Amino acid sequence: MRRNAPSGSSFSFGPGSMSTAMQVLVGANVALFVFQRIAPPITEWLGLIPGLVIHEFRVWQLVTYMFLHGGLFHILFNMLALWMFGTELERRWGTRFFLKYYFVTGIGAGALTVAFSLLPFGFAQQLQGVNIIGASGAIYALLLAYAIYFPERPILLIVFFVPARICVMILGAIALYSSLGESGGVANATHLGGLLVGYLYLKGGRMTLSPFAEVKYRYVKWRINRLRRKFDVVSGGRANDWDRRVH
Repeated sequence: MRRNAPSGSSFSFGPGSMSTAMQVLVGANVALFVFQRIAPPITEWLGLIPGLVIHEFRVWQLVTYMFLHGGLFHILFNMLALWMFGTELERRWGTRFFLKYYFVTGIGAGALTVAFSLLPFGFAQQLQGVNIIGASGAIYALLLAYAIYFPERPILLIVFFVPARICVMILGAIALYSSLGESGGVANATHLGGLLVGYLYLKGGRMTLSPFAEVKYRYVKWRINRLRRKFDVVSGGRANDWDRRVH
């Protein structure tokens, strides 16, 4: 990734040092990956198995699955993407919004996967017995956000600089390919769920884990717009108002 360097040189590689929040995220993923190698049964307990979430209410799996990985290449790519793209987004958004986006998209991707497994189709229902692991749902959401905010920023890919939007598409395809080959795997529905939740989050400007809070927000917004029309409140006045006042 090419950025203007503080020393005045033309570019530097990588997004820079990791923040404390980024260090904690990466450290937690690495620690649990090592623990998986020591105690393999933890993968079944903390991985996302839609059928167990539905029938045994193991809701913690919607969070914990994000910190487990199926193989070395799987975790290396995810942590590299988290550092490269997450660091830039955290600088732009601030740590609080970044962490909220990361967890909302990761949890949302898992929840959509569980919902997808309930569809009356064989290819969907087979997910109920699959152990889904990996941060890829949240990583896909980060890739999407980066492509939206920095579409033309040059990124060094192997030996060539390419626009961020192209690089993100290539890395996304690599992530999909690598995850399909790992033991345990990551469902395609989870990747797509991360993209969908990330898009809705950014497009709507806000999203909450509580559907009741979201409904309340939409209702209040509707009431405000209704009152504006009722009392003829128009920003900047109407076209036939000679003094362009706000009524």
